[in-house]
Amino acid sequence: MPIDRMILASSSPRRIELLQQMGLSFEVYPSNTPEPMPKQGEDPAAYVQRASAHKAASVLEALQDPEVWILAADTVVVQDQKILGKPTDKDDALRILKQLSGRDHEVITGIAIYHGNKGIRDLSAERTQVWFHAATDAQLRGYIQTKEPMDKAGAYGIQGKGAWFIKRIDGCYFNVVGLPLHHMFQRLETLGAGTYF
Repeated sequence: MPIDRMILASSSPRRIELLQQMGLSFEVYPSNTPEPMPKQGEDPAAYVQRASAHKAASVLEALQDPEVWILAADTVVVQDQKILGKPTDKDDALRILKQLSGRDHEVITGIAIYHGNKGIRDLSAERTQVWFHAATDAQLRGYIQTKEPMDKAGAYGIQGKGAWFIKRIDGCYFNVVGLPLHHMFQRLETLGAGTYF
């Protein structure tokens, strides 16, 4: 049985594109409430689950439709247990990329799946390890000039020109893009939303 009507609580072009790629029927209804900030010492996986839950809950309340499935996600880049956010400017992008260069880091996506009438409030997280090529400052500055890093956590996009820096990954590629598809489908099926095939 196909997955029921679903709302994506995100305006992320990457998440929208991934769901379209899978041929899912869904509507986009982003949360308009400010995202919560990480708490001092908060585990990154706990934070992304809390942030995605915040988005899902606000959309569920705004829609007032208890029969839809709501999917929300939040992705962070983590190195040395510190969350690396989106760069504030080109200098900040360079700082972040230099920190990633020649080292590994973790990408964690929190997933929240809510359903009003079924009383479902499901939270989970997916992790992927990513290894960066040791790049020169000139290479990093050249990448920054493409403007691709400026709206992305960790200042790079694996699905774009940032792929040049990626030596290898351990885990789900789509998680690094912003939505771990296999993990998401497994959770939806387990929760009774239907199956993909």
